[in-house]
Amino acid sequence: MATKQIALMAGGFSGEYEVSLNSAKNIKANLDQAKYTVYTILIGRDDWFYEDETGNQVSVDKNDFSLTLNGQKIKFDAAFITVHGTPGEDGKLQGYLDMMGVPYNTCDATTSAITMNKAYTKALIHSIHNLYTAKSMQLFDRDVHEIAVIANALQFPLFIKPNNGGSSVGMSKVHNVAALPEALEKAFHEDSQVLVEEFIKGREFSIGIARLNGHLTVLPATEIITSKEFFDYEAKYTDGITKEVTPADLSPEKNAEIAQIVTEVYLRLNCKGMVRIDFILQENTNNFYFIEVNTTPGQSAASLIPQQVRAMGMNVGEFYGMLIEGSTKG
Repeated sequence: MATKQIALMAGGFSGEYEVSLNSAKNIKANLDQAKYTVYTILIGRDDWFYEDETGNQVSVDKNDFSLTLNGQKIKFDAAFITVHGTPGEDGKLQGYLDMMGVPYNTCDATTSAITMNKAYTKALIHSIHNLYTAKSMQLFDRDVHEIAVIANALQFPLFIKPNNGGSSVGMSKVHNVAALPEALEKAFHEDSQVLVEEFIKGREFSIGIARLNGHLTVLPATEIITSKEFFDYEAKYTDGITKEVTPADLSPEKNAEIAQIVTEVYLRLNCKGMVRIDFILQENTNNFYFIEVNTTPGQSAASLIPQQVRAMGMNVGEFYGMLIEGSTKG
């Protein structure tokens, strides 16, 4: 039986380029070579290219999304997008692949674009049973930002974060009015929209959910325990700062509750493939507060989704294979 030709799309334009390359390496290493021939396509601003074993770079023909290797034209049966941030997590690649008629493993263009915008996502999931959202304000860089208005509307400490950032770059936690201007400047450096949100104190959890063989499968939750004030870019990618516990220490009741919530979020946002949803379990109230949805979560060997797949007793390569088999056009 002929293998399926898979375009493994990595790279992108965000600060998580290297993270994306590590994700691609792990996916390629785990996929069944008897079923899939995998071509890693690196996405840059000026060129999309495939690098062969000798280091030779071959550009992708974007007119029909093909590669010509040794005089032979390769058309892809499916794309596996593992680009974190733009253009793979915000719907741009999805829109292109829709036009090319190539199925892919992620949410569609609309859902990808909406979930990159934290404020819009919060508005859509707002009424889900047992799910809470922190009080927040959305700011645009073209507006005048009255520090006093923000301080009066929200309770400190506050989280300041770029609204469209897929990563944790540009985030700050501020405890008083004096620290607000600098935090806003830092966030606006990353994005033209900023979310100012009340800080929710509690335990942080991340949980994957995927449609496998047509059925929604909720993966075991991971608890993220960090010695830093919050789980920022440094905490995420520096050894020793963060401890991840999979499966998380949650009661059966809380596990059932979170499974119900993530299923509802997935359906409400019309997600496809695998997504990872992050929460805070608030101290004292024991309520789940929504943080964000990741529609192209990291896939390096130590990343949360592979951890959760292994904790479920599932083979990571089989998991990726099921995502390819379940990939859809648009």
